[in-house]
Amino acid sequence: MVRTATIYQVMLMNRTEALPAIAGPDLTSRPGAIPALVFVGLLLAGLAFSGYSLFSDLNSAVAQPTSWLPYALLILALLIALGFEFVNGFHDTANAVATVIYTHSLPPHFAVVWSGVFNFLGVLFSSGAVAFGIISLLPVELILQVGSSSGFAMVFALLIAAILWNLGTWWLGLPASSSHTLIGSIIGVGIANALMHGRDGTSGVDWAQATKVGYSLLLSPLIGFVCAGLLLALRALVKQRELYEEPRGNRPPPWWIRSLLVLTCTGVSFAHGSNDGQKGMGLIMLILVGTVPLSYALNHAMPAAHMTQFAAVAQVTQQSLSRAVPANPARSDNARPALSEYVRTRALTPDVIPALAAMAGSIGHQVQAHGSLAGVPEAAVTNIRNDMYLASEAIRLLEKDDKAQLSPEARSNLKAFKTEIDGATKFIPLWVKVAVAIALGLGTMVGWRRIVVTVGQKIGKTHLTYAQGASAELVAMATIGAADVFGLPVSTTHVLSSGVAGTMAANRSGLQMATVRNLLTAWVLTLPAAILLSGSLYWLFSQLF
Repeated sequence: MVRTATIYQVMLMNRTEALPAIAGPDLTSRPGAIPALVFVGLLLAGLAFSGYSLFSDLNSAVAQPTSWLPYALLILALLIALGFEFVNGFHDTANAVATVIYTHSLPPHFAVVWSGVFNFLGVLFSSGAVAFGIISLLPVELILQVGSSSGFAMVFALLIAAILWNLGTWWLGLPASSSHTLIGSIIGVGIANALMHGRDGTSGVDWAQATKVGYSLLLSPLIGFVCAGLLLALRALVKQRELYEEPRGNRPPPWWIRSLLVLTCTGVSFAHGSNDGQKGMGLIMLILVGTVPLSYALNHAMPAAHMTQFAAVAQVTQQSLSRAVPANPARSDNARPALSEYVRTRALTPDVIPALAAMAGSIGHQVQAHGSLAGVPEAAVTNIRNDMYLASEAIRLLEKDDKAQLSPEARSNLKAFKTEIDGATKFIPLWVKVAVAIALGLGTMVGWRRIVVTVGQKIGKTHLTYAQGASAELVAMATIGAADVFGLPVSTTHVLSSGVAGTMAANRSGLQMATVRNLLTAWVLTLPAAILLSGSLYWLFSQLF
């Protein structure tokens, strides 16, 4: 009798009408015809606008080109740069939509399109600061000669290395960081360039920035893991039982938790677009400056009426720096080597401030002589831009250098002068933003499934609950926002994946240790693998070119 009763109880528990089964999201459904047509139409319109803008700029730059090779390299480099953003889109943005998909807060295709739209908007409304911050990590001698064969070898090497590593980790379904991949590629190019010129490999890298990246690489997963777990522990305050249980059927969460999940997904997507999209923009601008300097080296949108103020600020800056070191004047023709060495080595010598004073005076004189940035002749454009770049980077380093004993007046003038020269050189045309936004958004909508499945199914041993999804997304959004305030290069991928793992551990749901080991391996290997790949490719391309 006991055995019969037990079997009967089991049969009752297994009846289909007792509870709806735990259902995963349908990741195989396809969007309807109307959304697809709208998407294709917007895509073609954006591509047409970007292509027409580029063609107009090329046509106005040189009436009769003597060789089409630079323009062929330009198109190839642009395609590779946009390819990096495309891979970035379907590799990184999948992290933002995994939680809303697996908690049934949004249907998969709607979530992906929603995320793609806010990635697009994030790119369009980005400031450009991150874009030019990435450029400052590159070897200064290659930036000043970006239109040369070595410059193209640098751009091709770091972009192809980043794409290869991103594609490899995506194929394995591993949420590795595109940001750290690109930074590792930049470090690899710097090391290879220094070694090829007979210098110590460490001299080609900004190790202060590399150390910051290393700390963020180590700490961001830990922060995501711990904070998401602590946030989930707030169940003592929020007593709704269904928040902590696996979703049944395709039932969405309560409206307030659903709104929170959609809001955090939107915020993470927008932040990803505004931050990661800029990395491609910076490299594209570097390519454009090297191949079409007449159109892109200087900001033609700066009004001619502003040139008087520009020249006045340059003159005042020169005078205040000259008073700081009156016994050691420098000529403008000696300024470039001194500033280049300072930017490369970060070693402040007695020649740096006099060289910066001479450079400020020379820049102001040239701008005033030509009347406007648009009026600078083609032969002088590259030199003036390089002078502005060196001056801007030298000022940036001096502001952080405790050995630079400058008066408050001199520091104030340097800050004003840097604002002027950055406005003349650090600009991004609208068509570049549109092209990058299209690549990032298109990538978001194409290859998202592999990473979504890893985050949603393979980190924990149980299905993602509503509370776990909300906790992981909230921590990711807050951590990225705080990192932006403090200028820390954290990874969306690292924080969100670790946040999901933290909620699983806090909920005692269990972790799939094979997946966790694979994630940790990918995180640890990203920097050294990218360094090795890009350094090897840079050496190879330098030999070929």
